[in-house]
Amino acid sequence: MTLSPGALLRARLQKGLLVLPGVFNAITALLAEQVGFEALYLSGAGVTNSLLGMPDIALITLTEMAQQARYVARAVKLPVIADADTGYGEVLNVARTVEEFEQAGLAGLHLEDQVAPKRCGHLDGKQVIPTEEMVKKIRAAVRARSDPSFFLIARTDARSVNGLEDAIARAKRYLDAGADAIFPESLQSRAEFETFAKAVSAPLLANMTEFGKTPYLRAQEFAEMGYIMVIFPMTAFRVMMHAAREALRTLKETGTQQSLLDRMQTRKELYELLRYADYERLDREIAEGDS
Repeated sequence: MTLSPGALLRARLQKGLLVLPGVFNAITALLAEQVGFEALYLSGAGVTNSLLGMPDIALITLTEMAQQARYVARAVKLPVIADADTGYGEVLNVARTVEEFEQAGLAGLHLEDQVAPKRCGHLDGKQVIPTEEMVKKIRAAVRARSDPSFFLIARTDARSVNGLEDAIARAKRYLDAGADAIFPESLQSRAEFETFAKAVSAPLLANMTEFGKTPYLRAQEFAEMGYIMVIFPMTAFRVMMHAAREALRTLKETGTQQSLLDRMQTRKELYELLRYADYERLDREIAEGDS
């Protein structure tokens, strides 16, 4: 019996800590699968930045994000969790978001309690909606999923706005509303992560992003504190952008790519990743069958 994406995610969580690298398109998802990750995180910032060339301030639409989710989920055999921002609207919009993301083949999503339009979770100037409004969104998400295994994560940005105590209080309300897990955004020390984990008895997700408010902690350190998922949403994106910029500078200055060859993925490696030979084989089999 084939497990649904949500059920597969839950089965893997039973084994212990899941480290989810951030991906932003199908080919980065294939790379993450190739190197051995067991689950993936579809980064809202990564998709917005790469697909639109715009900042992560709620400019991407549900349709655009759901389409990218379909490409990613189709490309890999891994469960994928996606960033659903604030649900792209109010209660009914949240319900449609869950339906679209589930139909796209995702294993789950996270919703946040920021005021729309949202801001990056590690920037100043955020605002959060009243707790009761977020509770309604979570209830809508629970009712909207057709597969009860579809994993619903409630993210709270309250730490940076109202303090840690409010974030903890909100997390408990969100769990009561039906959230499967809690994502406390922008905690600012190991002590805060420990305090949150002791206060909130639930599956917890930690965000280990770069250049933000959270100190650099290893995945195993989060596991020791009680977190079962750690996302690295923009790590690959930032490394790739840095490498691409340096390559373009070299090409502009020298007029040749020769000095870059040893830093490139080869044609052979790319074709292996894309399973090029499988497509050629299928084409031959179809042609031979028609003759």
